[in-house]
Amino acid sequence: MVDFTGGCLCGVIRYKVSGDIIRTANCHCDDCRKATGSAFATNVFVAADDITVTHGTLKSYNHIADSGNAMTKEFCGDCGSQIFGFGAARPGVKNVKAGSIDDASFVKPEVNLFLAHAIPFTKIDREIDCFDGMPK
Repeated sequence: MVDFTGGCLCGVIRYKVSGDIIRTANCHCDDCRKATGSAFATNVFVAADDITVTHGTLKSYNHIADSGNAMTKEFCGDCGSQIFGFGAARPGVKNVKAGSIDDASFVKPEVNLFLAHAIPFTKIDREIDCFDGMPK
């Protein structure tokens, strides 16, 4: 069980998570790279019911991911920081963007996903499970 807090760049959005981490993954898919503006996204998956937004109102964007799944990104409408994501393939589960966590020192990725899409300069941790796409 973990308890952590986080928020967006401008501070309008604040949240608290209290529950178990389901999985932590580095995702190199095109969607995660574009949504975060980075080489990859580190996503901490938790039960959606374990998340409480304590301040502000999230905006959302719906799209079809590289995997073919319907996805929703939740972000701050003021500064644009992406906070959460979720998809039709895993109902009841949300991913928390590790960059939005106040103290992310506990975050330890367990898997690298979509390495076929990784930017060549990205250093890949090969000591964890690695997949060219999304494992079945």
